[in-house]
Amino acid sequence: MSVLAIGLNHRTAPLGLLERMTIDDTRLPKALADLIGREHLSEAVVLSTCNRIEVYVFAETFHGAFQNVRDFLSEASHVPPEQFSDPLYAHYDADAASHLFSVACGMDSAVLGEHEIQGQVKAAWERARLEGTCGTALNALFRRAVEVGKRARSETEISHHITSISHAAVALAAERTGGLAGRRLMVLGAGDVGEGMATGLAKSGAAEVVVANRTPARATELARRIGGRAVPLGELAGELSRVDVLLTSTGASSLLLEHGDVAEIMERRDHRPLLIVDVAVPRDVDPTAGELAGVTLLDMDDIRAFADAGLRERRAEVDRVRGIIDHELGRYRDDTSAREAAPLITALRTRAEVLRQEELVRHTAGLSPAERAAVEAATWGLVGKLLHEPTVRLKDAAGSPRGDRLAEALRDLFDL
Repeated sequence: MSVLAIGLNHRTAPLGLLERMTIDDTRLPKALADLIGREHLSEAVVLSTCNRIEVYVFAETFHGAFQNVRDFLSEASHVPPEQFSDPLYAHYDADAASHLFSVACGMDSAVLGEHEIQGQVKAAWERARLEGTCGTALNALFRRAVEVGKRARSETEISHHITSISHAAVALAAERTGGLAGRRLMVLGAGDVGEGMATGLAKSGAAEVVVANRTPARATELARRIGGRAVPLGELAGELSRVDVLLTSTGASSLLLEHGDVAEIMERRDHRPLLIVDVAVPRDVDPTAGELAGVTLLDMDDIRAFADAGLRERRAEVDRVRGIIDHELGRYRDDTSAREAAPLITALRTRAEVLRQEELVRHTAGLSPAERAAVEAATWGLVGKLLHEPTVRLKDAAGSPRGDRLAEALRDLFDL
């Protein structure tokens, strides 16, 4: 049985493909049930964010599990396997753990050290636990990943400067407009990223921050907290005819603003410039809207390029985070090895104790209590000494090819 991590991310797949593969929150229960019902998979967690779609599974065999997950991704996205086979990666056992630890630390994000991924990893784990698809193996892996992420952020400066998609979106908008002070700004979406963008805009000295969301109550609450104004989604076009900048990040599975919608809005504005920063995956705004006169449309590719330009400040922290990951990976492997060896060791000692008790019953019937106690102590000590070395060696080698060979030999020799 092994842990596998299989998926695509912003480093391996273009945005257009990545957004087609995304699995939103409403589809997660069905997706998890689908995965766990496949032949080679016994546990599953799905991590779907604006930067990645990854499936973590506990499985019998690598090839069978890989095929199961690849088929699942194809069926869930309606994308033929041949269209994503090249950017699809797979990590196995310790490499899978190392990869997840890097993800949780923000080392594998578009914005190095981003803090939003920490909550996303935890939320994916909690959702799988709620749906009953996360067992002992993946619980141990994700629990350790969350701890690693916390260590990286508390013990290094990897999360200083621009460390979230929302922060980068606001900073990029400010750079492109020459500053946001005195401008009318709008945020579409009131989730975690939308809230982060709205909070950043509220600190920019903007003349007004308007919030729109598919759930009006969330927009109203967010607007109240930042001192902005909430508007119904149905009034989006009218509001966009007046604002200077739109930042959008909803969980919608289809476009909220088509090319024609933006064209009509620009007519109302008399083609006064409009900056749109769309960090949603899938995108909220039709990419072709960026071709309209007066429209500057930026997306996750632009966020990544902007974030990469500021990496120099945090490169020194990367080695420190890698050290934490390596240390925690060693602890995780030790814990996993001990956990894998424990059932076999227990079975071996139980087998020995059953045989010992059977022999005691056969040969101590006529002994006095004192004599029986002496024989009991002698046989107990002998069995303990005989099993001590095999137990130590199995624990030390657990999780390695040698450990597998020793385990198999014990099973055969003692019929365990």
